[in-house]
Order: sequence, then C-alpha cells, then structure tokens
Amino acid sequence: MAGRAARLVLLAGAAALASGSQGDREPVYRDCVLKCEEQNCSGGALKHFRSRQPIYMSLAGWTCRDDCKYECMWVTVGLYLQEGHRVPQFHGKWPFSRFLFFQEPASAVASFLNGLASLVMLCRYRTFVPVSSPMYHTCVAFAWVSLNAWFWSTVFHTRDTDLTEKMDYFCASTVILHSIYLCCVRTVGLQHPAVLSAFRALLLLMLTAHVSYLSLIRFDYGYNLVANVAIGLVNVAWWLAWCLWNQRRLPHVRKCVVVVLLLQGLSLLELLDFPPLFWVLDAHAIWHISTIPVHVLFFSFLEDDSLYLLKESEAKFKRD
Repeated sequence: MAGRAARLVLLAGAAALASGSQGDREPVYRDCVLKCEEQNCSGGALKHFRSRQPIYMSLAGWTCRDDCKYECMWVTVGLYLQEGHRVPQFHGKWPFSRFLFFQEPASAVASFLNGLASLVMLCRYRTFVPVSSPMYHTCVAFAWVSLNAWFWSTVFHTRDTDLTEKMDYFCASTVILHSIYLCCVRTVGLQHPAVLSAFRALLLLMLTAHVSYLSLIRFDYGYNLVANVAIGLVNVAWWLAWCLWNQRRLPHVRKCVVVVLLLQGLSLLELLDFPPLFWVLDAHAIWHISTIPVHVLFFSFLEDDSLYLLKESEAKFKRD
C-alpha cells in the first residue's frame, strides 16, 4: 500500500544513477568486459559458451555479454578491496553474488514471500468474508493487483532487464492507485456510486497516461519519481485521515493506522544503503522481508472492515 510509494521514491532515485555508477565507469571494468566479449561472445567461442551454459541460465535470459559483466564486476570489486577502497556500485546497483539464475537472491525470495503472504490472506479473506459484503469484490481485486505486483518484483530481482524493470515500476504504481481507489470506495463510493465511477475513470486515465508516456515517449526517472511521490502522499493522507476520523467508532481501523505508519517507517531502512552482507543481503532485501507481516496485518484489517460493513448492511436491511 503506502510502502510501495516509499519504495518507488527510493528506487527511482537509485535508478536515475543506473546509466553510470562508479564501478562501471572504471577503465579496468570496461576493458575487462571488452576483452571478455571479444574472446568469448562471437564465433566458435560463443558456441562453446552456449554449450556449457546451464539450461536454467539460458532460459532466464542470461547472455554471454551478461556473464562478462558479472565476472568483470567481481574483478573490479576485488581490486577495490585490495586497495582498501569502498565497494562500488555497478549500473546503479551493489554487486550481488548470483545464485542459480537469481540476480538478487534475497530480494527475489523476499518478494516471493510477500506475494505468498498476500495469496494466503486472499484465501483467508474469501473463506471468512461472504460475497455479499459491500467491499468484497474491491478487496479481492486489490489482492490480485498486489499479487501481480509482487510477481513482477520477484521477476525483476531475479533478472533485471528493461522489460522487468518497467513491469516492476508500473505494477507498483498500479498498487498505489488501486489502494487510493480502495480508500475511495470505503470512504465515498459506497454512499455515492456516481462519484466512485467518475473517480475510477480518472484513475484509469492517469495510469494509462503514465504508462504510455514512460513506455512510448521516454522513461523519465525524474518524472516517475515526482508522479509516484504525489500519488503516494495522497494515498497515505487519505487513509490516515479516514482512520483517525473513525478510530473511536471503528476500533479495527487502528490496524490500518499501524500498517501505514509501519510501511513508511520501514521504508527508511533503504536509506541505510550498504553493500550486501555476504554479497546477498542488502537494505532493500531487509525492507522486503520486514513488510511480509505488515501485509498480513492490512488484509486482516480489510477482513474486519468487510465483516463490519456486512453486519451494518444486514442491520439496515432489517430496519427497512
């Protein structure tokens, strides 16, 4: 929810550096990659590389050039450490030790576990909340949107390409917008369906324009940063305002307050930004791991709130 906005803010700042970092600007790195490609990535050498490359690596899209970059990255890191210098970043990322075809193993596993937690809570929601609950379909749709985002987050951390990066960004933006829509349904839409329909159309238009601009015109990290900060702040402010207004009447909204505040606070973990421990566990992976129980808490709030709305609607029906 709100945490996806904070994540996008931090990711966009890092991605803006992705076109050039200290490590990939080093002559030793560039010379190493050039020589590696000349020796291994053409003619018979390329055929030999492909013949000995594990099938799971080729299926994941790892090429000879990618392998050269990976090996030369560690050559450069080794030289930095020998000279007593700080570990550099490469293409906007810290060096990670690859496991099988996983480029960032810890973040990939953590993203998968976030998705798994969302799936488990979706199944629980569908088990305990009747379809007749006013928020049922909106909450289920939000769960599927979240699952899709965590799927692409897992893919992106498994294999960073232009496509997987864009899908990770776009799906994260979709989660934030759907969270705003979810809040709109809860606070306004149930009483004013016409307003909800107009607002839904506006959000869809915003998402379409956002994705179209970044896909067809220019992938502008600066614009992406500003856009997601703006919608993230709207998301946080709207949920918090509604929760604080209703906390005495609806005790379960305290769960939502905790979720919003925790996600904002936990996102500060990324500001630590240190080289990965054991070349696997960095601040971003730790943040992903820490959000798993928060998603469970948010779906618990949705379940409680949906059951409350169902009880309220049934009572109103009996009065009528």
